[in-house]
Amino acid sequence: MNLDKFISTTIDSLKNKIGDEKAIIALSGGVDSSVCSVLVKEAIEDNLTAIFVDHGLLREGEVDEVCGIFQNRLNFKYIDATDEFLDALKGIKDPEEKRKIIGKIFIEVFEREAEKIKAKFLVQGTIAPDWIESGGKIKTHHNLALPNGMVLDVVEPIRDLYKDEVRDVGLKLNLPEKLIHRQPFPGPGLAVRVLGEIDEDKIAICRKINHIVSEEVESSGFNKQLWQYFAVLTDSHVTGVKGDQRDYGYLVVVRMVSSLDAMTATVPEVPWSLISKISKRITSEVKEITHVTLSVSDKPPSTIEFE
Repeated sequence: MNLDKFISTTIDSLKNKIGDEKAIIALSGGVDSSVCSVLVKEAIEDNLTAIFVDHGLLREGEVDEVCGIFQNRLNFKYIDATDEFLDALKGIKDPEEKRKIIGKIFIEVFEREAEKIKAKFLVQGTIAPDWIESGGKIKTHHNLALPNGMVLDVVEPIRDLYKDEVRDVGLKLNLPEKLIHRQPFPGPGLAVRVLGEIDEDKIAICRKINHIVSEEVESSGFNKQLWQYFAVLTDSHVTGVKGDQRDYGYLVVVRMVSSLDAMTATVPEVPWSLISKISKRITSEVKEITHVTLSVSDKPPSTIEFE
């Protein structure tokens, strides 16, 4: 792919499509939405509002990192909606219901913001695997009807690219390399890495164990062979021993996969020293955990995330 040609053609297309109207984008800090934000910013300047919503399900340090990168680069707005999301998720166990609730609240937040600035367009970071895996159901430039009847025209600047191509475009746009190679993170956040019912305590535990996995994988250099690496807090309890006392704590599953585009994924041979160190740190630093295991299933038949 000719990067210069793609960037210039896309910016021209966005100028023609959006014109002098206002647009919003949900900026997660992931490579897809980040690249989209910069492309659209180049096309329409401050008529784009990049909205970063904290749903209380983000990784450790993520809010500071995303705000630090974008608050001076874009027309950027940070919204802390933690209470709104976590209140709605109380008592919910079914993973699909969790996703629907989170998606619904995201749309409601964006609708409120779109109404404030009279936006006409919603920019989405859809890439090729998104619509291929959905059986082609995601359509280019479709209209999105929001809960209160507001209609936004959807723009998807990178819908024909794969993840490796998106990263190349991001580097060409001078986005930080750390962000470009940041591992993908699901929109529902840690909600899909806490199995069963969610509460603030479980989210805090999940945040800690994911930070430990990331820290150890990255310090070992093994992250260069991986697409994603994370920990899942299951809703199962396992007997353990802490000190001289019998304990009954959570079971954690560590998942590490290699992939090019997330369409398929394989579990590589993980160094035992890395697995052992992660397990020892989690069980010693997070008192609620008594047992750590490793997921070894490829995609397919498994998916990368657990929920």
